[in-house]
Formats: sequence, structure tokens, C-alpha cells
Amino acid sequence: MGLLQWVFALSTLFLHFSTFVSSDSLLRKEGSAKIRLNFLESAKSPELFDWMVKIRRAIHENPELGYEEFETSRLIRDELDKMGITYKHPFAVTGIVGSIGTGKPPFVAIRADMDALPIEEKVEWEHKSKIQGKMHACGHDAHVAMLLGAAKLLQKHSNKLQGTILLVFQPAEEGGGGAKEMVDAGILEDVDAIFGLHVSSLYPVGTVAIRSGPILAGSGFFDAVISGKGGHAAIPQNAIDPILAASSIIVSLQHLVSREADPLDSQVVTVAKFQGGGAFNVIPDSVTIGGTFRAFSKHNLFQLKQRIEEVITRQAGVQRCNASVKFSEKSFYPPTVNDEALHHHFWSVAERLLGAKNIVEKKPLMGAEDFSFFAEAVPGYFYFVGMANETRGENVFSSHSPFFELNEDVLPYGAALQASVAATYLEEYHRKSTTQEEGHFHDEL
Repeated sequence: MGLLQWVFALSTLFLHFSTFVSSDSLLRKEGSAKIRLNFLESAKSPELFDWMVKIRRAIHENPELGYEEFETSRLIRDELDKMGITYKHPFAVTGIVGSIGTGKPPFVAIRADMDALPIEEKVEWEHKSKIQGKMHACGHDAHVAMLLGAAKLLQKHSNKLQGTILLVFQPAEEGGGGAKEMVDAGILEDVDAIFGLHVSSLYPVGTVAIRSGPILAGSGFFDAVISGKGGHAAIPQNAIDPILAASSIIVSLQHLVSREADPLDSQVVTVAKFQGGGAFNVIPDSVTIGGTFRAFSKHNLFQLKQRIEEVITRQAGVQRCNASVKFSEKSFYPPTVNDEALHHHFWSVAERLLGAKNIVEKKPLMGAEDFSFFAEAVPGYFYFVGMANETRGENVFSSHSPFFELNEDVLPYGAALQASVAATYLEEYHRKSTTQEEGHFHDEL
């Protein structure tokens, strides 16, 4: 066979092989896209929607605080058992990690927090909290229901998943640092990415609010006791007034942001607790103050922590008082920073599911989330799912309010987004891996 005939034969074979590979990849892509689009349709079906509503209301009626979510954890495990989903338990006292897919790499995680708040519910309805002084006032009951809904959607297509999806049910988000406990327990070992969500009454149902980079601030809490010498208010020269010292301290603390922080780099120091004295004519022996500080970088957060302690102790000394400062380590959360590559990935999924007009660019928020511990350990992405009930007009209460109400129409959207973003991540990971292998093979030819 001549040289030209050999070249022609090899070219024909290569073209045939390339067409086969690209056709096969296209079929896989079209098939998986159809599955992802069906997630939202399936999540809106009366059967699945009513099931998520039932679970959410059961959890809402029986709220449990951080590291006390024993019945919530039991409910989740019962539902996972019914679906035939394997899981490991406990992590961080009550946490659960379920597993769907091949059980092999790549691994991607989707997370829901489980804990309630120490708030007395003031919303009168059929499924009001049955536990006095406790309430799901932040939507974590919905987060659990949506993750279980995502699990049900994914389990139906588990044989098509090209890797493993981990279902992370986390305790103690509200100031307990449950995410850090789960990270320390090793749940993210070999995990390539993690996604989390939060419901929001600021955006309509069917929308998501997202951004790349810092989306939530890091936070810390402090308590300080300023000690002086009590006495009669009519003869202050015989006393050392801790109320005056505490007042000077509070004013000085405000200078940390107004005079030491970059005006273009948002920071917050707020004193929200002031306890001292019980009579109009008695100077107390001591005063307790407390508050929070926030920043969008760990460097600034640690800088604020150092300066808060210095200002309190030294300003107390100026007023002849002593001061001791304590920082809550459990409530020390780093900033929540969204990975840029995951941002583009999520945008693509949300555009396909909801349409580009329903994706909102969110401004950074000074609120904090312990999802930040997950996003520090591996690439992470946190987003907000709209649940505004437009029929209520302006009569909408924010989270952490005793009048907080959840619009259950949000449940299908959260479930479909969590399922879609995880399944799609595995497909993209597999596609890139396959492309690299094919490219290497062709280079060798």
C-alpha cells in the first residue's frame, strides 16, 4: 500500500473514531440535561411537594436547638432508610452524611443545617411550634426538607451518576459551629466541592441570589466585665464608676471602624448588650457589655479582635477600672467566600432551570454563616433561594423574628437546585477528565 493510501486510511479511521466519541458525548450530555430539567418538574409534582411540606411541618412543630437535634436526626435517618440511601451517623453529636451514587470519586456534597432558635413563636397557625421558647425562625426546617427532596430526586437516577453525592445534614449552625465540628470529623475528606443554600424573603419565589467571592462576613462575639467600686450616686468621689468607664469604652470601640478601617472595606463593631446597676441612686460595682464584630477577611477579623480587647482593657484603666474580655470561640466564623469556578457552574445550572432573568446578583451581607468552615476546607458555594410571598405585600418578617413565616412554595426550587447542581458537577468533572484522557491519547497518535 502506498504512502498516500496509508494516510487516507488513517485519516478515515481517525474521523470515524472522533465522530463516534463526540456523538457518544453529545448523547450523554443531552440525556443528562433532560434529567436536570426534569428535576424541577418532578419536585413540583403534588406527590413530592406534599411529602416535603409534611416533613418540613413535622420538623417545625418540634424545633431543637444546636447539638440537641435528636428527633430531627431520627426523622432524617428514617426517611433515608425508606429511600434505600446509605449514611453515616453521628457526626458532631447529631449530624448525618448520606451517600448516593457509585461510592467512588469524584465526590461532591450538598448541605442543610438542622437547628432551631431560642425564640417563642408568635405566628398562630396549625403547625405552630409545640416547644415553648423554641422556633424554626430561620428556615432550617425547610433546608432539611429540601435536601431530603433532592435526595429523593437523585436516588431515582443514582445509576446515572458519574461519582458520589454526599448529603450533609449539619447541626448547630446558629452560633454552635456545627460545620467546624463536622469538618474536624473528616466528612470532607476526598470531597471536591460543596454547595449550600438559604431561603430568603427578599427575593420572589423562582429566583436565586448569588455572587462570586465574599458573600457573607466573618463574625465574632465578645463579653466584657468592667469592674470598679460601688457607692452612693450622691458622693461619686468615693466610688469608681464602671458605668462611666463602659460608656467611654463603647464610644472608643466605634472608632475602630470609623478611624482604623479602610472605608472601602466593610467592617462592623456593635455593642448590643449593656447590663449594670439596679437603682437610680447607687453606682454598681461592675458592668457587663457585649457585642459582635464583622469583616470580610480573616485578617481584618483577627485585627478587630485584638483591638477590641486592647480598647476595652486600656480605656477601663483610664477610668481607674479593671476589665476582663472573653471571646466566644464557638461563634467565631470566618467569612463565607464563594469559589469563582463554582460560581460559573452554578450560574449555568440556574440559568437552565430558572432562566437568566431569575438570577439576581447579590450584594455582600454582613450576616455570618458557618458554611464558611466548609468553604475554607474545600471549594464551596453558598446561595439564596427566593421565597417572597408577593400577596403579603410589605408584611414580611425577616429571619430570627418570632413572626417569621416560610413560604412553602420555595421547597421544589431548593430541592431541584441542590440535586441539579450536584449531579451536573459530577458530569462536568467526568467530562473534563474524559476530554483530558482523550486529548492525551490523540497526542500520542
